[in-house]
Amino acid sequence: MPDRLAPGGRVPTAPLEGPMESPVSSSTAWPGRDGAAPAAGALGARLRDLASLAKPRLASLVIVTAAGGAALAGEPAGTGVVAGAIVGTTLVVGGANALNNFIERDSDRFMARTRNRPLPAGRMAPGVALAFGLGLTAVALPLLAWTTTPLATGLAALASALYVLAYTPLKRRTSLATLVGAVPGALPPLIGWTAVTGRADLGGLVLFALLFLWQVPHSLAIGTFRQAEYDRAGLVVFPSEHGLDATRRQMLLYSLPLVVVPAVLHRLGVAGPLTLWIGTALGLGMVALCLDGLLRRRGRRHARRVFFFTLAHLTGLFATLALDAALLGA
Repeated sequence: MPDRLAPGGRVPTAPLEGPMESPVSSSTAWPGRDGAAPAAGALGARLRDLASLAKPRLASLVIVTAAGGAALAGEPAGTGVVAGAIVGTTLVVGGANALNNFIERDSDRFMARTRNRPLPAGRMAPGVALAFGLGLTAVALPLLAWTTTPLATGLAALASALYVLAYTPLKRRTSLATLVGAVPGALPPLIGWTAVTGRADLGGLVLFALLFLWQVPHSLAIGTFRQAEYDRAGLVVFPSEHGLDATRRQMLLYSLPLVVVPAVLHRLGVAGPLTLWIGTALGLGMVALCLDGLLRRRGRRHARRVFFFTLAHLTGLFATLALDAALLGA
């Protein structure tokens, strides 16, 4: 998921509904917090907290897109290469997410969707999250280097660095962080592609562009219907900086190219006719929804609809790409 936390540079102090931190007793503390080892019955909860640092729902998206990039590269690849690309990329993203949790542990207390995470809720010592994030990264990059290609490994390292060292601190300063964060978010399919080919071919770059473009309306929709929470946490989002009208225009602007990307993939031979027609229809649906929001100046409820449609769009598009790849390879 810096100096600027709130207007005037002050740490936000707005109260939350309910306690900001959960009391931590000696029977529930992580080792290193008070020296107590976790009780055997609580081990499952500890492991779930640890896994949550990697943001498993986001990891599932990484698995799908990285596997898609590898499958669509159109070159034979051993099981070890594909597995290494998927596992390594997922671990890289998980490590970056854990480090993001560590860095944003204070601001996370001010958002309803994040305040129950292990660090802001007080269930885990920050050092545990830091070690977990660094550990995942330290395992992932050598795994990628051993099983895939130098280019794929370099792209994974770039994704981690951009997310942790650029996107995360920029969120406190400027809404341009959305575009910066869209770069590492769009790299998994290109990592999968280059893991198989060793080259950044045009087809892989178009998949990267697809994910980059898709993330902007997706992120702007979240920033719109959760704007108050972001403001309270001191994180700068586009609607707060530029207003809802400008946000609606940006959502439409970045949705428009999604209509033509399936045709480009079809033209390159990466995708078949199913992707051409279904992908184009999904892109037109996105444009229609964003255009309706702009023309009718719809608010946060509409932004939530856009958010859910973006999820359906990406899921449907990659499912169609997978089907097309199977049919082309048959």
